[in-house]
Amino acid sequence: MYSPEVLDHFEHPRNAGTVADPDASIQIENPACGDVLHLSLKLIDNRIGGIRFLARGCVCSVACGSALTELVLGKTVEQARGLKREELMQAVGGLPPASAHAVHLAMDALAAALDQIAGNHRI
Repeated sequence: MYSPEVLDHFEHPRNAGTVADPDASIQIENPACGDVLHLSLKLIDNRIGGIRFLARGCVCSVACGSALTELVLGKTVEQARGLKREELMQAVGGLPPASAHAVHLAMDALAAALDQIAGNHRI
């Protein structure tokens, strides 16, 4: 049912936890399913030098949070804003239609964190 990539990110999540002294820290909840994603990140030399996530929800929400951190680590805020939902979907090897909400949750969390950074740092 799940791709090998989804299972790998779920069983071995990358960058789980919280960033110490983050430049952005947000929590987004999907009201339809109740999944929650917390994302914290820190800029170092105008790049995402630290990013961590905590997820409470389905297998796919954990996998998408994990994959998202790998995709944006080391990128500038502008580059991270350019990440497409399709890229995240591809990084997890696709999702069943009923689980597509996990990609939206992760992307919404990223957008909120980047907006918070822009407000704090005038980027």
